[in-house]
Amino acid sequence: MTSAHHTHPNLVSATLSEVASMLDDGMIISDPSGLILSANNAAVRFLGEGLVGRSLGEVVSVEAVADILAGEASERNLVFSPQGNVTMEFNVRIRRMDDGLIMVLLLDMTLQRNLEKVRRDFVANVSHELRSPLTSLAGFIETILVNEVRDWPTQQRFLKIMEEEAGRMSRLIDDLLSLSRVEVDEHIIPDQKVPLLEVVKSVIATFETRAKRRQMRIRLNDRRADMASRLFMYGFADEITEVFHNLIENAIKYGFEDTEINVDIDSGRGSNVTVSVTNVGEVVAEKHLSRLTERFYRVDKARSRQIGGTGLGLAIVKHIVNRHRGTMAITSTSEGVTCFAVTLPVLEDE
Repeated sequence: MTSAHHTHPNLVSATLSEVASMLDDGMIISDPSGLILSANNAAVRFLGEGLVGRSLGEVVSVEAVADILAGEASERNLVFSPQGNVTMEFNVRIRRMDDGLIMVLLLDMTLQRNLEKVRRDFVANVSHELRSPLTSLAGFIETILVNEVRDWPTQQRFLKIMEEEAGRMSRLIDDLLSLSRVEVDEHIIPDQKVPLLEVVKSVIATFETRAKRRQMRIRLNDRRADMASRLFMYGFADEITEVFHNLIENAIKYGFEDTEINVDIDSGRGSNVTVSVTNVGEVVAEKHLSRLTERFYRVDKARSRQIGGTGLGLAIVKHIVNRHRGTMAITSTSEGVTCFAVTLPVLEDE
């Protein structure tokens, strides 16, 4: 790492150098011919080492500074993306000062552009997810209204499909509301005492009947050294319930029939506890693991929709875990054993 400021002391005032070093935006100063005399730490971070001594045209672009250097313009504003492995975008302002020195300001717009892309993609995904069931519903309703289907068994079959599509939209809207609520409040640290072990046991109990329908068993394994501890944590009971509801529901949905789902509770480092939900199903390739918590990301889109998945459950889990200052790790073996391990801070037993 270089020093906080790179400068030619004979040509750039100490005051200007001090101001530049305090900026989060990049600042470059060159002599009237375009030779770079000074670059603050932000500029070095954005554009790399060795800026001092190079020409502005080489660092930004020849076209961007040509009229400034020629004295044909005193100021230019442009959007600039430097070449490199990571895509970055800057708003650049170039100005020739009264003393002839040329000042370049680089405002990093990368995060803003990425957020705009995320927002556009999110709206597009929501529109797509809602359009499909709406189109299906509209088609069946139109068919029934024009009286093309007169026999009751066919109408009943249509109505059943319509009920499933309406349920799919309802689940999607519920998940969108949950995700929005959790994201807005993610920075607020919860302060209610939640009995973690009781929450996990309660969620398991609600899914036992559903698991039996697929000949699956849910086994709770408490592997902590002090199993007498009641495992209290600071949190919101409804949100912690939602975490394990989503994980165990996924384990049932995507696991093979006649297999076992293991919920393991292990003592973590310090005052943390790890709750792992493991099932046996299709192998999840390594390339998918890091993306499973993205909104609407599905390994198998057709199968996920068929079994009622909205593509938002794991995104909700991630944000709730983040809010509770925990972490989540996802692994999958070549035998199809997939594990979602959530580590949460817990309180000392009272």
